[in-house]
Amino acid sequence: MKRLIPVALGLAMLVSACSKTTQGPAVSGQSVNSFTIPHELRYADAEDINTLNPLLYQNTALGNMASLTMAWLIKWDENNKPYGELATEVPSKANGGISANGLTITYHLRKGVKWSDGAPFTADDVVWTYHAIMNPANNITSRLGWDDIVSADEPDKYTVVFHLKKPFSPFVEIFFSSEGANPCILPKHLLAKYPNINQVAYNALPVGIGPFKYQEWDRSQRVVMVANPLYFRGLPKLKKIIYEIIPSRNTILTQLQATSLDMWNFMPGNYLSRAKAITPYRVDTVQSFYFDHLDFNLTSPKLKDIAVREALRYATDRVTILDKIGHGVGTIQEEPAPATAAYFDPTIKTVPFDIAKANQLLDAAGWKRGADGIREKNGVKLNLDFATASGAQDTDEEIELIRNTWKQIGVSIDVRHYSTPVLFGLYAEGGIIYTGKFDVVAFAWGNDAIGDYSQIYACNQIPPAGQNDLHWCNKTAQTAMDDLYTQYDQAGRNKDSAIVMNELVKDVPTIVLRVRKDLYVENRDLKNFHPNGVTPFDNMMDVDI
Repeated sequence: MKRLIPVALGLAMLVSACSKTTQGPAVSGQSVNSFTIPHELRYADAEDINTLNPLLYQNTALGNMASLTMAWLIKWDENNKPYGELATEVPSKANGGISANGLTITYHLRKGVKWSDGAPFTADDVVWTYHAIMNPANNITSRLGWDDIVSADEPDKYTVVFHLKKPFSPFVEIFFSSEGANPCILPKHLLAKYPNINQVAYNALPVGIGPFKYQEWDRSQRVVMVANPLYFRGLPKLKKIIYEIIPSRNTILTQLQATSLDMWNFMPGNYLSRAKAITPYRVDTVQSFYFDHLDFNLTSPKLKDIAVREALRYATDRVTILDKIGHGVGTIQEEPAPATAAYFDPTIKTVPFDIAKANQLLDAAGWKRGADGIREKNGVKLNLDFATASGAQDTDEEIELIRNTWKQIGVSIDVRHYSTPVLFGLYAEGGIIYTGKFDVVAFAWGNDAIGDYSQIYACNQIPPAGQNDLHWCNKTAQTAMDDLYTQYDQAGRNKDSAIVMNELVKDVPTIVLRVRKDLYVENRDLKNFHPNGVTPFDNMMDVDI
């Protein structure tokens, strides 16, 4: 699966330094806002879902809920560092969890843990879920990493050993880690009887192991989660969390103005001034690992020529887009990594906006303007199908600015809107991105914590095998991605990640529009919420309202 989560494109977040959330009401025990429901958090993020099972669907909304409710070996702290959840510790060479040759990963499991339905959790669940991931009858987006496991052994009911074909350093994120949209552990006692889990009732109300458990999913309306009395760390301070399914950002803003929500997470920057004007709320930021981008479908004859892709990058006025729509909040750069990531490469320079240069490239490559002003070569016209998510006015405004500057170089676009579940649907379900039904698509990926880009850029991850929707295959980048797997230390991974990012900039299969800061609009009564950059809902035990 992946650590790099797709989310609908939204303009960049605040550029100020990462700030901690304030600690709630000024007077202990009292609410600032009369609309606050004690110990009940209501939030929205302008997305929708089509399942609650993380093995079968991946987006930010589901990933956040899965952090609260599902079963994970590893979670991530406020500083984006891994810690043991159902595993007693994160395997390493120092603690013996990783063998000297890097081919054996051993997890020691917590004892006395129960699923939210009361059944005991054991190594049986971990091993069975591995086999469910590898079951070809299950609609799994990617099996990268999992297909390098030779066998999964359980010497006892509280030990799991993965034997690998080759070293695989991203195991810390992929093997049942909440960082991103990776598969969680599933309950064998509920699911082992099915030949596949694609359409089982479990997917609509999963049983998991987390501080919260699912109570209700009213499709297209809301998901209700309540405190799990069987969670091994005890009861969280919140009693209920309600995810309101509101695909329209404008509607979320209206709901905040009506004080019907307590939080809007990942709010685009163009809503900042309006959100600040709603006095019952505060606005806080966290250093984001997300980057907004335009992906090119390299199987399209319109985009196979690198000169076209380079010209489109020169003709994308990212500064104006950010200033006019994003209120100047965000970081424009070519590489996807945020400056705070260990693997950020400061030597990669930003490509300027230059219409003349773009036209020069297309002229030299033989793309001639037709009577309608649209360039053409060998019977192929540069009229591009541009896919994006519905309900995002700011994205639509951004696309119109892109349309205007691309028109100046003889490129036109036809914009096609899709609901989030359709846009990010699995290959087997006809999802727009993974089936390649686009020339250009606008959305955002979330970087991972260690700099592994193989999930979205590796040659063997082209759909239906994975998530490389670009259909980009670069030998130099692939060699670096392969080498990163052998590097169990971050310094070694940094060198490989830099190679991948440099090749990405050179080949232009994608345009990084900006790196975000995550922006949260919060009820002033919310306290102890300290989201990190990769798993904002992993540490919710002390959060309260």
